[in-house]
Amino acid sequence: MGQYDYDLFVLGAGSGGVRASRVAASHGARVAVCEESRVGGTCVIRGCIPKKLMVYSAHFRDDFEDAAAFGWLLGPAEFDWATLIANKDTEIDRLNRIYLSLLAEAGVDLFPCRGVLEDAHTVRLGDRTVSAETLLIATGGAPSVPETPGIEHAITSNEVFHLDSLPARVMVVGGGYIACEFVGIFNGLGAKVTQLYRGPMILRGFDDDIRAFVGQEMKKKGIDVRLDHDIRHIERRGGAIEVTLKDGTQMTTDLLMYATGRAPNTTSLGLERAGVAVNPRGAVVVDEWSRSSAENIYAVGDVTDRINLTPVALNEGLCFAETVYGHNPRKMDHLNVPAAVFSTPSVGTVGMSEALARERLGALDIYKTAFRPLKHTLTGRDEMILMKLVVERKSQRVVGVHMAGPEAAETIQGIAIAVKMGATKAQFDATVGIHPTAAEEFVTMREKYLDPENAAEAAD
Repeated sequence: MGQYDYDLFVLGAGSGGVRASRVAASHGARVAVCEESRVGGTCVIRGCIPKKLMVYSAHFRDDFEDAAAFGWLLGPAEFDWATLIANKDTEIDRLNRIYLSLLAEAGVDLFPCRGVLEDAHTVRLGDRTVSAETLLIATGGAPSVPETPGIEHAITSNEVFHLDSLPARVMVVGGGYIACEFVGIFNGLGAKVTQLYRGPMILRGFDDDIRAFVGQEMKKKGIDVRLDHDIRHIERRGGAIEVTLKDGTQMTTDLLMYATGRAPNTTSLGLERAGVAVNPRGAVVVDEWSRSSAENIYAVGDVTDRINLTPVALNEGLCFAETVYGHNPRKMDHLNVPAAVFSTPSVGTVGMSEALARERLGALDIYKTAFRPLKHTLTGRDEMILMKLVVERKSQRVVGVHMAGPEAAETIQGIAIAVKMGATKAQFDATVGIHPTAAEEFVTMREKYLDPENAAEAAD
């Protein structure tokens, strides 16, 4: 067996850990992984997949209402929360079994418990220890909540998938993608929804036009979006929850959900005993090869707090395994990674925001358009789509593409290829649009948007 029990031991069986384990094993490594929860990680068990299934469900209310405009006469629609949750749980169970099978078929040993580092080569698993030549930290992240008095009366995205019933009134605290997604879900399923965010505009880090547009469209849906607001303390009164805002306003809700960020899962992992450095947020510090400050210990995924997306964790895990065990050195390219927010409306984006591009590149050409989707010319629904191109003026390279509206993620996925390849505005212009689609607008925008800053630049 050699000096160690395993060639590779992985802490965490989420997307990155499972991918790294399987690929390493395929190259002949002796691999084991530990997981204290269910195999599949945040995305499969308590994140992307169950959330997207709930997003689908939330959209049906509008679809039923819109059907009449297209000649479909439907009876009164009723929603049953228990059916949605049961069917969602069945699918998550199926995916969990697939992940378990993938590990078993790859010959990876699974320890269904928490692992803690004893030193750079030893992992404690309950009352036993195992050793490995190389360790991979892939423990992901977890919801982070502030120390607000009464916070124990709130839930996070971990618990939201297991509610016994749909609350009549929901309050969501936070302005990031998780908060915005669940605001849309609960609103679409029929709850009265309030969103509180301490900042001036939701979706921090996204393009400002997208942020403003999504906030406006959410308000059209009847969502009470309150910006520059935060909670001072929380109390439970009977079956309801009463919150007092920092400005003294009191509000009552049936469910209070905090979606105020996530933190890397590194607490009490024993990283200090192994010589693994973490940053002030608790994330494992790694180099471009995902190697930590300890020579034989690597880290991938959300625990590194680089780009916290499942496909990024998958690619980081693949690159690690190919580099260390496949004799095929590969680095994860974190530039121009596309992303989506499954809010209402949904958001798709790739590349730089306008603000970031101005900071890094200087003069820009901006193209943007907002219009009503063809579908709603019959329904009369007051919904819009926003599309935007950010172009570096000197090179005419398209450095940012942003969209808010139906199927934004599906649309941006293909455009992300062009941005990754360094496509220019002229190449976008030379591409024939598919008519009638919303996506064709990305290749038909010709008129530059001239805000005061752009107008001044154009006059120079």
